[in-house]
Amino acid sequence: MDSLIKLLKGNARLSDEQLAVMLGITPEEVAARIADYEKKGVIKGYNAIINEELADKNSVTAFIEVKVKPKKEFGFDELARKIMEFDEVDSVTLMSGSFDLAVTLRGTNYKEIALFVAQRLSSMEGVISTSTHFVLKQYKEQGFFIEQEAADERGFVSP
Repeated sequence: MDSLIKLLKGNARLSDEQLAVMLGITPEEVAARIADYEKKGVIKGYNAIINEELADKNSVTAFIEVKVKPKKEFGFDELARKIMEFDEVDSVTLMSGSFDLAVTLRGTNYKEIALFVAQRLSSMEGVISTSTHFVLKQYKEQGFFIEQEAADERGFVSP
């Protein structure tokens, strides 16, 4: 992987000047490479890593395993595209193993997600079965610790 991409994945808020120093090139070269990556679709967007529990107490995330029957000419792509179009859907990934698609949903409560799965996702033509897993607590996201442990300020006392 390109070293510029590695740096951006670690912290997309670094300035062109900071990146240039780290890479040993000019800020103009950094800007040009980033613009090229964006134009080619290598860089699709920039995200913040959010502690959802602190940001929104009413946010619920679920991972849905979806087993599907692919269409002859389209494979899994057509159904994946249809699922991606729902606003509630955060991500769709083709998987190997016992299920075919991994779908991440975000909602405001468990019932909202359950209704989405029961009424919209499970009823889609080509969907054979689903298995829903709700996120109870998130510890790490994209390499970042979500909840830092408080440092133990107590000193060690020997018996």
